[in-house]
Amino acid sequence: MKAVIYCRVSTKKDTQETSLERQEEELVKLAESHHYEVHSIIKDQASGFELDRPGVLELLDRIKEDSIEAVFIQDETRIGRGNAKIALIHCLLKEEVKIISLTHSGELYLSESDSMVINIVSMVEEYQRKLHNLKIKRGMRRAVDNGFRPHKNLKNKGNLEGRERIEVPVEEIVRLRRNELTFAEIAATLRGFGYDISKATVHRRFKEYTDSMNKT
Repeated sequence: MKAVIYCRVSTKKDTQETSLERQEEELVKLAESHHYEVHSIIKDQASGFELDRPGVLELLDRIKEDSIEAVFIQDETRIGRGNAKIALIHCLLKEEVKIISLTHSGELYLSESDSMVINIVSMVEEYQRKLHNLKIKRGMRRAVDNGFRPHKNLKNKGNLEGRERIEVPVEEIVRLRRNELTFAEIAATLRGFGYDISKATVHRRFKEYTDSMNKT
């Protein structure tokens, strides 16, 4: 089992170096006692109220890229303070990463108020996801109602001479835009039909088309 050790002090004063070293030493011992392999040790010298910390960004990258199963911290204030603490704990729990605290000699115990806030955030995210999916479905229905036929534009979907998925159906972007879909709705609709496309790409291709038409 792989783990990351995260240490933080609030300032870059030389006197804080001792605290970082002590945190590292104690957390390495704690990880060993829980039979974790220490994959990396990350240190931050920044306010816990800030999310924009180099160590935090590295920590999130390690979790995504290296199959990290646990994060060891001295106590919950080391991961952050205020809203930043709640946001980061939520991110870690969402990735199913254990947070092991030296203070608790085991998994971090959240207060009732912190648990309630994190549960609310999770519910809000779930409803946002549902709304996003409904928006995609609505866009797809509108696209089909306005003449978009995805099976005629994708190979292996009924037309062997059709387009590859990675290509962008510019004429459909133009058609959907003329039917008053936003660039975000068009991008979401096309993704629903299998095209890997962003809102920025939709906007760029539409602008390229209109610019070329204006020149002619």
